[in-house]
Amino acid sequence: MKHSYTITGMTCGGCVASVKEKLSGLEGVSDVSVDLETSSANITMERHISLEDFSAVLPEKYGIFKTQTERISTVGEMMGEKSKWAQLRPLFLIFIYLFGASILLNYQNWDLGEAMLDFMGLFYIVFSFFKFLDLKGFPESFKMYDPLAKVLPAYGWIYPFLELGLGLLFLMRIQVTAALVITIVILGITTVGVTKSLLDKRSIRCACLGTALNLPMTEATFIENAIMLVMAFGMLLM
Repeated sequence: MKHSYTITGMTCGGCVASVKEKLSGLEGVSDVSVDLETSSANITMERHISLEDFSAVLPEKYGIFKTQTERISTVGEMMGEKSKWAQLRPLFLIFIYLFGASILLNYQNWDLGEAMLDFMGLFYIVFSFFKFLDLKGFPESFKMYDPLAKVLPAYGWIYPFLELGLGLLFLMRIQVTAALVITIVILGITTVGVTKSLLDKRSIRCACLGTALNLPMTEATFIENAIMLVMAFGMLLM
């Protein structure tokens, strides 16, 4: 018998290997294939094995579901409003700190444009830092929703360095116009992928803070990109 399942919680090739190893080790399972991009697993078994048995052998970070309906309802329970906001708390705290720092740097001689440039520079520096914490794992997570990273895997490896470079350009006020244009391009591409993931109701991890923090892909991710895009367009028009 061969059955298809949805696996949640996978973010990289190591996750795929771990899930495959655990499922393959279950008595009665003859073959397992796992796909990271579709978050799916095809399991061939010699006898009927319950979903509970599969779930029991997987680490807690992974979920396994047999049907799309079941997957959506269970994910809905796991990511209810309270738990969703709890998971996103680090992201909101970072934004509060960034806004606060930008205001404090410019409050004596207030200039909205300067404050926006400082915010954008600090945004890139901080977010690139988290990506550098797991430079190997980030590209796998990033390509799950970024269209360019899917087509060009090397882009996922370059992206943290690109963010760091843009952050320095904004903070040092070097080639600001070019940095704004690049911001619109790269965040525009990512926003397309984020929007598609949200519309498809895919339960995947947001890689905005690398893999150090387990952040779900939500509307907050879209808003995060939208803020930066609005600022970039606004600065170009000022």
